[in-house]
Amino acid sequence: MSKTYRRYDPEQEFLLPLNIRDWLPEGHLAFFVNDCVEQLDLSAIFEYYEGSERGNPPYHPGMMTKVLLYAYCIGMPSSRKIGKAMHEDMAFRVLGAGNFPDFRTISEFRRIHMEALKGLFVQVLEMCKEVGLVKLGVVSLDGTKVKANASIKKNRNYAQLSKEEEQLYRMVEGLLREAEETDDEEDRIYGRDRRGDELPNGLGKRKERLERIRKAKKDLERIQQEKRREYEEKRASRKQLEKETGKKLRGRKPKPVDEAPDNETKRNTTDPDSRVMKTGNGHIQGYNGQVAVDCTSQVILAADVTQECNDLHQLVQMMKQVQRNTSQLPEKGTMDAGYWCEDQIRQFHDKIDLYIATKKDWKQRKTLKEQPTPRGRIPKNITLRERMERKLRTKKGHAVYRQRATTVEPTIGQIKEARGFRRFLLRGTYKVKGEWDLICITHNMLKLWRHSITTT
Repeated sequence: MSKTYRRYDPEQEFLLPLNIRDWLPEGHLAFFVNDCVEQLDLSAIFEYYEGSERGNPPYHPGMMTKVLLYAYCIGMPSSRKIGKAMHEDMAFRVLGAGNFPDFRTISEFRRIHMEALKGLFVQVLEMCKEVGLVKLGVVSLDGTKVKANASIKKNRNYAQLSKEEEQLYRMVEGLLREAEETDDEEDRIYGRDRRGDELPNGLGKRKERLERIRKAKKDLERIQQEKRREYEEKRASRKQLEKETGKKLRGRKPKPVDEAPDNETKRNTTDPDSRVMKTGNGHIQGYNGQVAVDCTSQVILAADVTQECNDLHQLVQMMKQVQRNTSQLPEKGTMDAGYWCEDQIRQFHDKIDLYIATKKDWKQRKTLKEQPTPRGRIPKNITLRERMERKLRTKKGHAVYRQRATTVEPTIGQIKEARGFRRFLLRGTYKVKGEWDLICITHNMLKLWRHSITTT
């Protein structure tokens, strides 16, 4: 007797449920995103459409926002993949409710409403606050290097940029001249279904590349002007001091700066705003993503992206953003040695109880950790660095600083490992910041979702 199997008939026709919500199991993330967006204020997006003249009705802004945020929640930022999922993925079909925007529509929606979407960060953070996920007892700050949508091989110095600019300019001029010469034969060249006034093949991309090269050149010229201005100020200050004292100053004179940019400084021709950054696995072409995390819940309180290759000057602006987003400063703050900058620390050391590592080298940190716990009064005339090292050696200091390893570092790990966000899709600082905000908004939405599951 043959084995009995469960019924299987690929040709069987089914009647779909009358309610599309029955297509997904109860408690699915898509339902949570749907309900969460329903509570958000999307008036800035709606106003764009209400105030514009249009032909065909646009897709509903609420639906588009739900689809975009759900995609970022599950690690699918690509508009092409989202457009494909609108037809093939049940969760996207539920959120779309019979709408199937293509990838261009999704990409354009994100581009047009980037500023409004960034504004959702504070609204979602407020939701986290209402359910008790924001305590502001201890906040941990850290940065992570994220690849740009550009190759590190596309970095050029000023001389190389000038050469490429000249070549591209000749190409663009040649294409335009060729198009003008063939105007009389447009029917034969363009065919009946084309107007004949479209850009010649390849011209659009070449013009965009030419614009990026010119932007990169201007950036290098600006940097060189700043260097030259700094040199002139030092030179003038030195001359003034010599005049006042009547003596020539000893020591090395300021090194002269040429008017033309040097060949050491480079910019990327694909994304001029991105920078070469050192990571544990070598160098990448990318940006420095910053997050400030509540140590109680791993909720992101502030997020930013910087072109700076280190975290030295990020403490002040990140803490100000925490205060702006939550209306108050945290009681304590902890961060690694990359944030050790006395000018930055002094602006907050009397407002926040800071715990910042002072040594980058692990051997030095180990030696400091092995020293006995300090006792007695703090000595007079102690430096800020010595005071911080003394505080970190206490039981309280060690306990607070140790929270970094279980809060901000796992948060970055969740973004880069669990959700697979290792590279920006967009280019330019403004767009990259918007994309990073979307990542951090959806991180907080996932925290809210998991909290709702555990409390029900």
